[in-house]
Amino acid sequence: MKRIKKFAALTAVFLLFLSLHFFWPGRPVKISIPEGAGAGQAAAVLKRDSVILSSSWFRLLVKLTGTGKRIMPGDYPMRERMSSEEALWRLTHSTYVSSVKVVIPEGWRMEQIAERLEANGITKAAPFRDLARAQKLEGYLFPSTYYLKKNTPPQEVINLLKLEFDRQIRPLFSKGFPEKMDESKTLILASIVEREAVDDNERPLIAAVYINRYRKGMALEADPTVQYALGSEKAGYWKKGLTLTDLKYKSPYNTYAVGGLPPGPICNPGYSSIAAAMSPANLDALYFVADRKGKHIFNANFEEHKKAKRRVEQAAKAEQQQ
Repeated sequence: MKRIKKFAALTAVFLLFLSLHFFWPGRPVKISIPEGAGAGQAAAVLKRDSVILSSSWFRLLVKLTGTGKRIMPGDYPMRERMSSEEALWRLTHSTYVSSVKVVIPEGWRMEQIAERLEANGITKAAPFRDLARAQKLEGYLFPSTYYLKKNTPPQEVINLLKLEFDRQIRPLFSKGFPEKMDESKTLILASIVEREAVDDNERPLIAAVYINRYRKGMALEADPTVQYALGSEKAGYWKKGLTLTDLKYKSPYNTYAVGGLPPGPICNPGYSSIAAAMSPANLDALYFVADRKGKHIFNANFEEHKKAKRRVEQAAKAEQQQ
């Protein structure tokens, strides 16, 4: 009789342990599985954070189910005292992978976007860049804040960025384009505005200058187009302090060397710049110069433009001498 009572007590304790372990919700934890991690490394992470009781059983479970190659890197929501079976299920199903916040700034070129995506573990830079380049998507990779899953195929990421472009920009395009402009030209103009403007209020003014120059058949002479032509990773893709030699650089994107618009966008502009290109200010200016304070001085007359440049240069020299 005593033996029966003892067995019943042990059984009750065991059942209590099972119920506490498997059915009592543990404290939520987030675990990170690094790139290239196998079953052993995943088991160690889970055991270290008290998600599972036995790393040995987890490894054996992976072996029995043949799911070792399906364990995906990323951040996962877990809880303490989970069963190894449930933990493994989460690690092998993308539904449970936490999204990563990725900010794509306005005015970045596709190479910069590709590098940020890789740095955040979303997708490899080279295949993303190659696909975007082959599909001529500079200008269509819409800058915004995205929540993306790690190790997403590059084409899938591209589709998400294009979808956001369609959602935000297509309604603008549906209203019709300015005279002598179409979707391609407007997007090219917007990309130049994006790289030139600092003050949001000036975007329509800068757009007006370039569209005025374009309609008159004048060279745009936009510094950002030269920067794009010269762009390299070493120079941060946007070379500062352009020289006279740079302005003579042979490229269809160099608007000092060739007339008209460049053959494509020079970056991926945001909503404000595209809206400015769609509705440029009613302004007859053909020239502008940066005042070194984040704004520009606009002029319709070249002589007045030269005077404005001299005033800016003199002010800059005076500041240096102080």
